[in-house]
Amino acid sequence: MKWHTWFSIEWQQVLGISLSALGFYLGLMLFTRLMGLRSFSKLSSHDFAMTVGIGSILASTVLSDSPSLLQGLFAVAVLFMIQGVISVIRRKVKPLKSLIDNQAIILMAHGEYFLDNLKEANLSTSDVQEVLRKNGLKSKSEVFAVIMETTGDMSVIKNDNTIPDWSLFDDIRDSDLLIKPDKSTL
Repeated sequence: MKWHTWFSIEWQQVLGISLSALGFYLGLMLFTRLMGLRSFSKLSSHDFAMTVGIGSILASTVLSDSPSLLQGLFAVAVLFMIQGVISVIRRKVKPLKSLIDNQAIILMAHGEYFLDNLKEANLSTSDVQEVLRKNGLKSKSEVFAVIMETTGDMSVIKNDNTIPDWSLFDDIRDSDLLIKPDKSTL
């Protein structure tokens, strides 16, 4: 292959890519309408896997003649069906929900790192520090909690005078670690 072929494209390829992209786009819009807005959310690890899978199928379908557009759309339809079944199982069969979903984990609370949880999440204190800086924090004392969510994202909750609604933390493993002991009673 000569280097100049890297920069060339024939009109048939332009037409094929354009029609495949349009067909795939319309198919995705239809599937998303049928399955709901969760289709491309990143609420859980299986949602993220779905998005990556669709992106991979999209790339291979649009940029080559194999798989065909219909094969690519069928593969995506199967992914949507799998996601739909998993979503129903997660809602209806509570014992299986814990097998399917990751559980949020506390990485830091009240300015203190939880080293065992960091180790389990395969993170370092510098990873958390980076997230704190990105959230505009200048001191660990500003932190109520840093939580690694089920998607792998980190939520930073700042200290303020608001009394926590503890029900927001029910689904987090070791959520009792968020309750700071009153030093006057120790």
